[in-house]
Amino acid sequence: MWLWALLPICLAVFGTVGIWVVFGIAVSNETVNITARFPYISECGTYDPQSCIFSQVCNICAVLILWVVVIRFQQVRDYGQNSKVNIASIVLGFISSLGISILGSFRQSVLFGIHVFGAFLAFFVGLAYFWLQVWLTYKVQPSKGRRWMGPLRAALCSICTILVITMAIGLLFDTGYRSMASISEWALVMCFFVLFGLFASEFRHIDHHQLTVQNQGLSKTQSINSGGIIMYSGTANRTVM
Repeated sequence: MWLWALLPICLAVFGTVGIWVVFGIAVSNETVNITARFPYISECGTYDPQSCIFSQVCNICAVLILWVVVIRFQQVRDYGQNSKVNIASIVLGFISSLGISILGSFRQSVLFGIHVFGAFLAFFVGLAYFWLQVWLTYKVQPSKGRRWMGPLRAALCSICTILVITMAIGLLFDTGYRSMASISEWALVMCFFVLFGLFASEFRHIDHHQLTVQNQGLSKTQSINSGGIIMYSGTANRTVM
């Protein structure tokens, strides 16, 4: 169903447009100076009024990412790959989305330590999530579009790994390397949005999405001696569409 394919596409488009709007506002009101060096994404979203937009974009993206992560987890499980890797992927996806919300809610000019912690969860844990998705792409049976999806996803993850290393190196050295680190950060975020958008190719094969609520209980026997009536209560299943 193409309806589910729109979800990762909306995430990728909304996130990309949102952070570039923040960049445009920051440049227009001169809170960042791109002639001196290229700013980090967080620097663009530090000052008002773009800080409010930046926080809102991050929080909405965090919710959309949670939704994508859950659907992907259930899709892989429905294909019969209910493995520890799939469970680890949903855990890492949740942690990464939490990191995005943290870095958007805590500005670096106010709470720098918490902001950096959120960035670590978003970037490093998020990269680990996508590498697990590469593994699942080749393990899931059947895998739709494996011939091109696997190599493309692996190539983008490799690029993201290089960008993370470049960004980390740039942060550890003097200001002469800060533009390299900030450009790597922007490129990394763009690659992340592309990786999320790739789920659209797999989500379009979902026929429906349902949540099953199951109430498990031990069979209880109630005996009424006088009438000899025996009552049983077992397992009840409800399906919420």
